[in-house]
Amino acid sequence: MRTIRSILFLAILGIALSACAGSAAQAPVGADAAVGDSASRAGGTGVTTGPLPAAGGDLAGTAIATVDDAKIIRTGTMDLQVSDVQAAVKAARSAILAMGGYVGASNAGTKGDTPFAEISYRIPADRWEDALAALRDLGGLTSKVVSEQTQAVEVTGQVVDLEARIKNLQASETALQGIAGRATKITDVLEVQAQLTTVRGQIEELTAQLKDLNDRATYATLSATYSAPVVAVQVATKGWDPAAAVDQALASLVSIVQHVADAGIWFVIVWLPVLIVFAVVAAIAIAIARRTGLGRRTPMPPAPPAEVPTAG
Repeated sequence: MRTIRSILFLAILGIALSACAGSAAQAPVGADAAVGDSASRAGGTGVTTGPLPAAGGDLAGTAIATVDDAKIIRTGTMDLQVSDVQAAVKAARSAILAMGGYVGASNAGTKGDTPFAEISYRIPADRWEDALAALRDLGGLTSKVVSEQTQAVEVTGQVVDLEARIKNLQASETALQGIAGRATKITDVLEVQAQLTTVRGQIEELTAQLKDLNDRATYATLSATYSAPVVAVQVATKGWDPAAAVDQALASLVSIVQHVADAGIWFVIVWLPVLIVFAVVAAIAIAIARRTGLGRRTPMPPAPPAEVPTAG
């Protein structure tokens, strides 16, 4: 019993040490790191021992092989103006498929009256430059490259680290399986099974991360936007809409007629009866005033004739 527990303890300790060692073994990122990793796998020191290759092809071939061994994730975006959006999309698709790539996602429509398309491509990493050159031309359909952005991130160290951690965990899993085969007590079996479940989960998680890194390093991602150039006449007439102007004028005319009609209705129903009442009252008042003599002026007596002085 003590032997099984001792072995179980050592296995658990080995799992912890392998996880720590895998994290500490993270290789530096960059071109120098790729060369260091390749040299360490080849000989362990990074220094060439033995006769140097002759100047020329052998040394260059060794350098190229070292660079190609690096894991690099490439991504990029391109904004293109094309003479015909649909024809450009078809030409780009044919070019990418011929390189061994495929279309990842697409979105097409119109902005105002201008058609556009947004396409995401997955391209083999070794055909990255060919794909960029193809989209810059598209058989003469590309009239202008509005913008182009590319990024390259080396993940060689991460790939090496994940592979080492997976190997260590697989060794621990094998050891735990041997312990489970020798265990006799139920408690020991359950404890070993719990450790096996944990180790298996870590292996699957790291394997998924490794697969994702390898996939993104094998196939680069390029997103391209296609749009037609805007004509100057379209820009000048963009803010003018004759139909909208006619509609606004008709709406204003209808509004004026409605206000005039409302005023007539108010006059006929409200003000006209009031004016009639005032007119009747005024006529009665005038008639009474005439009969009673109210408001008549009393005639003034004639003035006496002026005396004419006689001559003396």
